[in-house]
Amino acid sequence: MITLIVIGVIVVVLLFVVVGAYNKLVALDQSANQSFADIDVQLKQRQDLIPNLVETVKGYATHERGTLDAVTQARAAAAGATTVNDKVQAENMLTGALGRLFAVSEAYPDLKANANFQQLQMDLSDIENKLAAARRFFNNAVSEFNAVRRQFPTVLFASMFGFGSDKPFFDVGEGERAALNAAPPTVKF
Repeated sequence: MITLIVIGVIVVVLLFVVVGAYNKLVALDQSANQSFADIDVQLKQRQDLIPNLVETVKGYATHERGTLDAVTQARAAAAGATTVNDKVQAENMLTGALGRLFAVSEAYPDLKANANFQQLQMDLSDIENKLAAARRFFNNAVSEFNAVRRQFPTVLFASMFGFGSDKPFFDVGEGERAALNAAPPTVKF
């Protein structure tokens, strides 16, 4: 009789551990999904702002067609991306194209002084700051999910519950990482 009670207590404790591990994984998965949805909102706002920025630059820099086309194509790729990895790659391409667009704007003092262009640039800067915060939040949520998924005893049940692999981080990508390691620009007056 005592053996049966001990076995029953062990089964109940194991059941609580399994249910607790599952619930924790579900909560962390949902948190990561929600934080990526927050990034998606910022990416959509940025993509909506870009056509106005391109049109403003077109009025001043008609012979910079290649740069404008690259921004437009990168925006289309970003808008069409569906998975986390695809969005990361497409957004990194778009960030690079926007950087080239702003470099082109440096050559046109009238464009830099244009109030519409300045407002669009400020709006884009604001969105970029919000994106950076949303990416940090997402990466934190992913890190917590991945850590819990690998911890004992959760690791024993994660695959069985459909949480068998790590979630990918939203990182800067290889091209941006190489640019970060490049020599800093020089400023001359």
